[in-house]
Amino acid sequence: MNFKTFIVCGAAVLLSSTAFGQDEAKPFSAGSPLGTVNEAGEPTTPTDNVRVLGSFNFAESCTFDPERNLLVVMNGGAPQDVLENDGYVSLLNPDGTVHTSKWIGATRDGLTLNHPLGSAIGGGTLYVADIDTVRTFDLADGTPGDAYAIPDANLLNGIAASDDGTVYVSNTREPERIYKVTAEGDVSVFLEGAPLAAPNGVAIDQDGNIVVVNIGNNDVLTFSPDGELLLTEHSVESGNDGVVVLDDGTKYVSSVRFGSISRIAPGEEAEIIAAGIPSAASICYNPVENQIVVPMNNNNALAFVDLN
Repeated sequence: MNFKTFIVCGAAVLLSSTAFGQDEAKPFSAGSPLGTVNEAGEPTTPTDNVRVLGSFNFAESCTFDPERNLLVVMNGGAPQDVLENDGYVSLLNPDGTVHTSKWIGATRDGLTLNHPLGSAIGGGTLYVADIDTVRTFDLADGTPGDAYAIPDANLLNGIAASDDGTVYVSNTREPERIYKVTAEGDVSVFLEGAPLAAPNGVAIDQDGNIVVVNIGNNDVLTFSPDGELLLTEHSVESGNDGVVVLDDGTKYVSSVRFGSISRIAPGEEAEIIAAGIPSAASICYNPVENQIVVPMNNNNALAFVDLN
């Protein structure tokens, strides 16, 4: 058997050629231009208001740092079965150009960050959903802080944080839950079961309510801090990953399965404002540029959707 050695972030990884299909007779294929198939089964290409920039490693989520006017982007790094503790965080300028390629993760000294998915900022702290643990980092200098292990969690995904340090984080696989983590580190189950259906994106609206979107359907659910379901809205397409809520109550929702961005204005039906974005993951809003920023997972890129 043939073997190849790859250097992954300074570590030598030995992989057999079968990992790349070289021992199997398969026809050569080249990559296709960006595009998706929407829920109606129709091929879609990126709409004119979509701009894509690359150079990431499984970019899953982003959040906006208003103090430094920078985008904070999670990178999953190498898969866990290839190399553990390889996640890192990039910083981008508002126009999408790179500020710091590896901000958190430049070294692994004192750092554990395995496969970061959701991210949120609250009270000068960066909160990260990392498989089964919520990790915190000082937003000023990236120093690792607390790590809150979540019992029974196996895929922590979307996360939202308030200024007082309260965090809400989804577990997308069974048990399908939204967990609550207080500033003191107390962990509890905030929501469990229906109407959750593979819950993913989590946000906090202008009234302090918790907004959740599902991968399993197109529900956009708003809960009170006591867990009462206050409102059910619907995005245009299902398979949703990310959600952001603007100060005026307008919600933007990304469909990771079908590549669209839905806008839901208060009291109005949802409309698609961008499409053809492969693996449209956990979005963030950049108020300086008035744009939705869309991490694209395996495409190792970000899409920028101007709202002007």
